[in-house]
Amino acid sequence: MIRITRLALPLVLVGILAAAASASALEAISENRYVTDRLVAARVADRIRKTCPMIGARIFRAFQQAYALKGWAEGQGYSSAEIDRFLKDRTEKRKIYDRAEEYLAARGATSGNVDGFCALGMQEIAAKSIVGSLIYEK
Repeated sequence: MIRITRLALPLVLVGILAAAASASALEAISENRYVTDRLVAARVADRIRKTCPMIGARIFRAFQQAYALKGWAEGQGYSSAEIDRFLKDRTEKRKIYDRAEEYLAARGATSGNVDGFCALGMQEIAAKSIVGSLIYEK
């Protein structure tokens, strides 16, 4: 019995240290491309649907994707509080918005160019991209 206890304690400690090491190795959520790319896609979809009268939003799908993304992030080790802080941070939000605007502009969807937004929206829908999955042709 004593031998099992003597072996179990070191194994438990190794497990705790390994978990702590992996948690400390987790990159900042603001640097996680999987997370930020999906937030940029959601912003792009939102800008397209607000600008192009021929395109609508898949609101239910957007909420599903948001909850799935939060679940994925939590599964990676990010806390709910950390995720919420990131989403509310004005500087981080500005970075997401800026990346979305760069994406839009690079594809011809610039301020005042409704046709550019509509064309990009139709391309995204046809490509079945993340952006395209959040919008639809009316």
